[in-house]
Amino acid sequence: MTLFRLVLEYLSYILTTVTALLPIINPLSTAAILPGISVHLSDAERKQQVKLACYYMAGILITFLMAGGLIMDFFNISIPGLRIAGGMVVIYLGFRMLFPDSQPKIDDEPELGARREIAFTPLAMPSMAGPGSIAVVISMSSTLHSQRHIPVLAGYFLLILGIAATAFICWLTLRAASRLFAVLGDEGISAISRIMGFMLICIGVQFFINGVGELLHDASFMPR
Repeated sequence: MTLFRLVLEYLSYILTTVTALLPIINPLSTAAILPGISVHLSDAERKQQVKLACYYMAGILITFLMAGGLIMDFFNISIPGLRIAGGMVVIYLGFRMLFPDSQPKIDDEPELGARREIAFTPLAMPSMAGPGSIAVVISMSSTLHSQRHIPVLAGYFLLILGIAATAFICWLTLRAASRLFAVLGDEGISAISRIMGFMLICIGVQFFINGVGELLHDASFMPR
């Protein structure tokens, strides 16, 4: 394999991680609630909380990425089963974004208004590092062990870079939350969130199809 093709393959791992996580994390939806839950914070405090939230999000996802194989071995979870389950979770989250229910606003919960620490919850978890993104990184971890294109350690390093790049994009989005919300408004945020929801459904369906396809080719499940 030439150096150029190797670099392209490595970059594809990073880009695949970003494109798989970004619609699920959907930093625009978090940006939409940020002004409401940080109204009691100064500008400097808000920026600090946003930075910490992105650190926490990356830490949570990297932890699940590294421990994904151990979790699967401990609970005896197969790769097809994980992909089918992860696909169902992602599809559900996509439908929630595409057809949003009427949910209580953050402002309706007075106890949240008194918090000065909003970085870990609700920003990092569950807003960004939720069940969908966790399912995706565990699925990526399992897929990494089943491929033979690049060394496993190099694959983990590339996926961690992808998670870090996603966290950086989230940080940029949340930093610009106030201006973004003013420019796009409620309708703009809602429209973009629905588009990301549709992309999420497509990703989840593909996860499901891949899992079912692998399951049908599994000799222990479908003996010949």
